[in-house]
Amino acid sequence: GGSSSTLSNKMELRHVRCAAARFARSFAIAPYARLFSTTPVPIRKSYDLTPDEVVRELDKFVVGQAEAKRSLAIALRDKWRRQQLPASFQEEVKPNNILLMGPTGCGKTEVARRLAKITRAPFLKVEATKYTEVGVVGKNTDSMVKDLVENAVQMEKEAMKSRYREGATAKAESIVLDILVDKLKTSRAELRNRLLKGELDDQMIEVRLSGRKKDPKIRQDDHLGMGAQMNDLMQMLQRMTGDAQKPAKPVSMRVKDALRELIEEEMDKSINMDEVAENAKRAAEERGVIFIDEIDKLAEKHMERSFRKGEGVQKELLAIVEGAVIDTSYGPVKTDHILFVAAGAFSSSKPSDLLPELQGRLPIRVQLKALTEEDFVRILTETEFNLLVQQQHLLKTEGVTVEFTEDGIRSIAKLSAELNKSVENIGARRLATVIARVMEELKFTAHWRNGQTVVVDGAYVTAQMADLQSSVDLRRYVL
Repeated sequence: GGSSSTLSNKMELRHVRCAAARFARSFAIAPYARLFSTTPVPIRKSYDLTPDEVVRELDKFVVGQAEAKRSLAIALRDKWRRQQLPASFQEEVKPNNILLMGPTGCGKTEVARRLAKITRAPFLKVEATKYTEVGVVGKNTDSMVKDLVENAVQMEKEAMKSRYREGATAKAESIVLDILVDKLKTSRAELRNRLLKGELDDQMIEVRLSGRKKDPKIRQDDHLGMGAQMNDLMQMLQRMTGDAQKPAKPVSMRVKDALRELIEEEMDKSINMDEVAENAKRAAEERGVIFIDEIDKLAEKHMERSFRKGEGVQKELLAIVEGAVIDTSYGPVKTDHILFVAAGAFSSSKPSDLLPELQGRLPIRVQLKALTEEDFVRILTETEFNLLVQQQHLLKTEGVTVEFTEDGIRSIAKLSAELNKSVENIGARRLATVIARVMEELKFTAHWRNGQTVVVDGAYVTAQMADLQSSVDLRRYVL
């Protein structure tokens, strides 16, 4: 057992090293990484993760809810399995859509969002209540598919940028060096060395930029969703005219800004938008995930008029979930193999109140459990980038070190659980409210506490929450 465990660890370590090497190779711009506010997206293939690997990744961010994690991991793996089948067989295999049921704040949305992030799948979260049946004021359900494709296009563009980043960086560097050599009358080698070190970042130079244009966006919440149609029309006109741009004109800016703009410009020139569109449509059709939240609101019958509207939306959703062809600005997209994950608290309704046909299209049902005090402790200690770690890093920017003791964490968790019982159960969202209140005084005075270490223990939490704990009415409105 011990030897196999050691072997497994070695294999995992080798896998990590290989992944790190691939990651490093995708960053030819490492010397200029300081110029970008976000880390470039490396090209990675993580869609073929096994169910147990997916669950292990989800455990880093979401506490508990093992059944929901398993169901989502299996559904995603089934999409991968389908792609391994012969083409003639693939069309017959439909995804097992999922219905998540559980109180607010128990992790329904987070588990689906993290799943899409882990697998690099096109993902869209929508609220069922913002849609309406055709002919009534509101957004049409077709727009969710269009938005999913837009997300897929952005992902594909970022992936392609990583592919062309090395060449784009070399071209941008060459352009800037030509300008600097002419301006400073210094050797190219010396200037390049200083450029890589960042010594010339604030030097003002004059560069010619072609003026990259962003796609114009029109509000899509206007009457009958006309904004979406206008966006489609304008994007088609842009492609027909070849995205004609104004002639480049000289612009004065700092070297680091010029480098960043030139790198982006060169990458945009290298990207084939037809290829991006085709890859994005394929990714949306084959790997797309649409998360429909608050679907229970469409089944509520306490208001006859709103139910009629809700029933109409259900019929519109049914057409898409069953499989339809939606016209987008990048061409027609089939929804037959998109994975739909619906979620709702179902506090004043039940899943059987949904249309029978829609129930049949959500065959996998998972009941999520309400979070307990122990779950809150785990959320604050086991998950990556948890709320306490965020507070520590925020205050470290002002030179304040914050230490959370075990009894301090336990006090926050206990208070959150009690408030959920006595006021209203909003799940893990209560932690953010309580922590904000506990840290309020420290954050307000942090600017003159530079160099200090503050210990947040049980007594500290009690002292900060004393005025609210003494009054039930105050807790109801403040927390």
